[in-house]
Amino acid sequence: MMPAELRDVGEAEIALCYPLMRQLRPHLASAEDLARRWRRQSADGYRILALWAGNAPVALAGYRVAESLIHGRFLYVDDLVAEQAERSRGHGARLMDELKARGAALGCTKLVLDTGLDNALGHRFYYRQGLLAMALRFNIPLPGAG
Repeated sequence: MMPAELRDVGEAEIALCYPLMRQLRPHLASAEDLARRWRRQSADGYRILALWAGNAPVALAGYRVAESLIHGRFLYVDDLVAEQAERSRGHGARLMDELKARGAALGCTKLVLDTGLDNALGHRFYYRQGLLAMALRFNIPLPGAG
């Protein structure tokens, strides 16, 4: 099998990412919904990096650079997913290596991501990548938010 090509996702390719992104984010209603959200978030620095096999992504990561008092300047990973049939083939590690390199090149002092408490397989992967669980995140839906 030919190695997957690592490249940034542009406007013309965002719809091709929908089937894969929906595996991680099942609330996304359509490719158009993903494209609208991507455009809005891109204005704030959100990017998608994908591993492509032919015309389809086999793994992708959505990320942004942010800054906070607790972390300083950091690279935040919003989304990380590999096609179900492509898991355990090193795609996630390849994306994480590239994200770490990009974060360092952008002056970030940390790579940060959130994952569900029930994502045991993801936790194992993140530990293998050198990430440590440092906090719990709490949230509450706000009235009228949608």
